[in-house]
Amino acid sequence: MDKLVDGIDTIVGKESLAERLSQKKILKVKLGIDPTRPDLTFGHMVVFNKLRQFQDLGHETILLIGDHTATIGDPSGRSSTRPVLTPQEVEQNAKTYLDQAFKIIDPKKTIIRRNSEWFRKMTFDDMLIIARKMTVARMLERDDFAKRYHENEPISIVEFLYPLMQGYDSVMLEADVELGGTDQFFNLLVGRVLQKDYGQPEQIVITMPLLIGLDGKRKMSKSYDNYISFNHSSKDMFGRIMSISDDVMEAYFKLLLEYSNDAIEALKEQHPMDTKKFLAQSLVTRFFGPEVGAKERSDFETIFSHKEIPENIPEFSLQAMAKNPVTLADAMVYSQFFESNREVHRLVEQGAVKVNGKCEKNFKFILEFDRCPYTIQSGKRVFFKIIA
Repeated sequence: MDKLVDGIDTIVGKESLAERLSQKKILKVKLGIDPTRPDLTFGHMVVFNKLRQFQDLGHETILLIGDHTATIGDPSGRSSTRPVLTPQEVEQNAKTYLDQAFKIIDPKKTIIRRNSEWFRKMTFDDMLIIARKMTVARMLERDDFAKRYHENEPISIVEFLYPLMQGYDSVMLEADVELGGTDQFFNLLVGRVLQKDYGQPEQIVITMPLLIGLDGKRKMSKSYDNYISFNHSSKDMFGRIMSISDDVMEAYFKLLLEYSNDAIEALKEQHPMDTKKFLAQSLVTRFFGPEVGAKERSDFETIFSHKEIPENIPEFSLQAMAKNPVTLADAMVYSQFFESNREVHRLVEQGAVKVNGKCEKNFKFILEFDRCPYTIQSGKRVFFKIIA
């Protein structure tokens, strides 16, 4: 019991949870995710860790893919209506979600369900029956709905249906426990209301704190571009973790690595930079293994502590580019480390690119065969070499 409630923000039904655990009951634990974007972030990792804890204790854990609700979009925390996704986009995202989720939770202990299993069979009359169970006044108790209403921002009727649909998922799954972030609290409570109305025991609601993003202010979200994703390369993951502010490190250790308060207090005795490098190495290790974690730390220390170029950087042949002459921009685009020509030109003109250790602001700078090799550095993490 103590482990299950450690690190949580809020629990509704704590006495019920204690009673069910004392009876040695195997609980149905639900975590719903809407595949609205292709990448999971470290913010998702917080609730996945809690789901895995229930797995480790032998409970029945259900990962619900909201492939039907994703076409609506969860309005939680939003100041405007979410864009509508096509079923094809949702399905593609769902496939990548499972691959990523299983980096944290045990696939052999996870039951995968999709809420399209029941929603696509429902008639309009069925939805009206559910809609009658909640009033507009009750919906406007949600902070984000209330804020948008008072600011005359549009709220779609469909968005009002979303909490009801999420709550109905709990009815269909007969969930004993539902997990979510603090921004999901209202929706999770709706599940309790509907379960009671359908004659089921009310689910225990457990919310987890929202992870602060790289900006040190707002919750981690791809919408805010302050995120670290499961799909980032080991180098990008390490570098992004190193960019977080010192005052959020404690939350990262507690929520992502599940450190105890005593262990965190011991870490505070170290220099913050050493602690942050240990955090980054530990998280990279969790996704890529200990060898990669150690290598990324070594490379980082080589670059930043000693201002040296890391070993074994990628090499590209000038001849293979099949152009004459080859410019700095040509080589950067050829490396595929950059998203577009526009990004390359912007980085060079801003002075963020070095050639052989010297800042080069001319993207038309010619790379000559008889002057190879050239070592090109962009920013703090991208290094590659051009050879003849």
